[in-house]
Amino acid sequence: MIALIDYGAGNLRSVHKALLHLGVDVRLVREPSELEGCPGIVLPGVGAFDDCSQALQGQSLMEATHKCIEEGAWFLGICVGYQILFERSEEFQSTSSGFGLFKGSVVRFPDKPGLKVPQIGWNQVKYTHDDCPIFKGIPDNSHFYFVHSYHPKPEDASIIAGETDYDVTFASAVWKDRVFATQFHPEKSQSVGLQLLKNFVDLV
Repeated sequence: MIALIDYGAGNLRSVHKALLHLGVDVRLVREPSELEGCPGIVLPGVGAFDDCSQALQGQSLMEATHKCIEEGAWFLGICVGYQILFERSEEFQSTSSGFGLFKGSVVRFPDKPGLKVPQIGWNQVKYTHDDCPIFKGIPDNSHFYFVHSYHPKPEDASIIAGETDYDVTFASAVWKDRVFATQFHPEKSQSVGLQLLKNFVDLV
């Protein structure tokens, strides 16, 4: 059973559809009690950091999800669902807190002539770990689909599982213990994205 967190603003439909395509038993979660009995959690995201944080806190899902992670649940964060794992964001002069699971801030791409922000489209992910399980069977430097203007800047480089270059090199995937997260959208990344989701489900 995979818990797919529904906080009213995430890219829920595409992720749900991708998981169902893989034959996964999915539970849409809107309140903490619905996390019970789910060994795996997926937090999708589209939009602003503050919107995600405030919605999760309003539904009491931030604390409940954090507790599940501490108790050993497998976790996959996608896009804003990745960014929210960090302490804070620079987006729109953000005032909301993230999970604080990882130290660091979410920062904007630099303003430079010719650099299109947001980054929308396909870009490569270079692996920084040889054995990150969610990349099993996916060639290094594979292309994944991105839509974002901001990206996390982890203080602990050891958690970085993948890097991508977009004028600057940024952490496009992280991994620590049972927690994985990606700035790109696996649910929109065709066969390699489905393989990544399948790898996560197989771990659970």
